[in-house]
Amino acid sequence: MVTTIGTIIRGNRDVFPPYLYEAYRSTVKRAPGMPLVDVPLTLSEMTGPGPVISAVTPEDADLTTNAGTGGEAIGQRIIVTGRVLDERGAPVPKTLVEVWQANAAGRYIHRSDQWPGPLDPNFLGIGRCLTDEAGVYRFLTIRPGAYPWKNHPNAWRPAHIHFSLFGPSTVSRLITQMYFPDDPLHALDPIFNSVPTEEGRRRLIATYAHDVTQPEWALGWRWDIVLRGAQATPFEAQTQQEGAR
Repeated sequence: MVTTIGTIIRGNRDVFPPYLYEAYRSTVKRAPGMPLVDVPLTLSEMTGPGPVISAVTPEDADLTTNAGTGGEAIGQRIIVTGRVLDERGAPVPKTLVEVWQANAAGRYIHRSDQWPGPLDPNFLGIGRCLTDEAGVYRFLTIRPGAYPWKNHPNAWRPAHIHFSLFGPSTVSRLITQMYFPDDPLHALDPIFNSVPTEEGRRRLIATYAHDVTQPEWALGWRWDIVLRGAQATPFEAQTQQEGAR
């Protein structure tokens, strides 16, 4: 993967967002201003998540109840599932997939999130699972709400779910966001539009899946994640990951 400072993207410019995208204001301070330095990896960076893998339980993938309060999250239940694939379309099993998201009112449980959207005591907004031998992941959660984020006047983020994927080493972590179709906020969102092409942005949008939908229980959404290659899912730059909302 090629990295060049300036407007060039971290590899395929038709897929990945640039480090610096001025409409996404926090990248102005976070984008590299000098050529990147290749730092030798340590043993801890070259090994995988380790004990985290063995600690994953089926309950971790149910965001509607994993707060441990005995109650259930408020909002429209959704099932989000898909496959993690390599550039040849082959499944990638045993991948640690983590998600985090706002609640149905668009509020995170985070000290920096102080807008007056209500908190849900039964919703942590985090979950994790491992892909199976077919590369499939699956979460039960609630559909997140939109929220303001002060990037520019009257700025609102469209509904989305953050995804983190860990491969065989810590430095192989990839972070991206999944969106829902027909959201009018897509056209107004600098983070979504930092992906340079319409085709690349389309890869971030889930598809309604009636075969995943459970009668009288939850709507189903399918979203495959391609790790690399011409059909790769757009991932966030490492320098943007901590600040992306």
